[in-house]
Amino acid sequence: MATLTVKVIEEITLNNNSYNGERSLDISSVNEIVKRIVTISTTETGLLGFATASSTDLSKSYLAGQFDEDDVRYIRITNLDSTNHITLTFRDEDSTEFAIKVDAGHSFIYPGDNSGGVVDTMHAGGSALTVSLNDLVDITATADTDSCDVEVFVGSA
Repeated sequence: MATLTVKVIEEITLNNNSYNGERSLDISSVNEIVKRIVTISTTETGLLGFATASSTDLSKSYLAGQFDEDDVRYIRITNLDSTNHITLTFRDEDSTEFAIKVDAGHSFIYPGDNSGGVVDTMHAGGSALTVSLNDLVDITATADTDSCDVEVFVGSA
């Protein structure tokens, strides 16, 4: 087991004033890393899947892999394309979804729970005022106007 250190750094100077920022998070007990570059087409495609270790859902096919939902601690998805955006769709165990645009060159970080993975980490619905967190089941991706390469990094216990 090892500790994954995640750093977010912003650097900018405006009007001769520095507004730099750096945040660091240590995620302990990581013993599996998956880092892949996959091509996303303009048709919605399964990117990452999550299920319990005993689930038959682990036999499904996803471009960047299928993971035990209890073990995932960190997910980063980076759009490597220089012009096109991608859309990521996150689905929970109730089949409710939310989607987010990741523009060219940008990254999206999905934080797993420090001890519970992606179990009870998301809520999607008509109202977020009453939140009952559900398990993340999968992430799909769709490229905008042309296929895009996407880098996926997943750290698991």
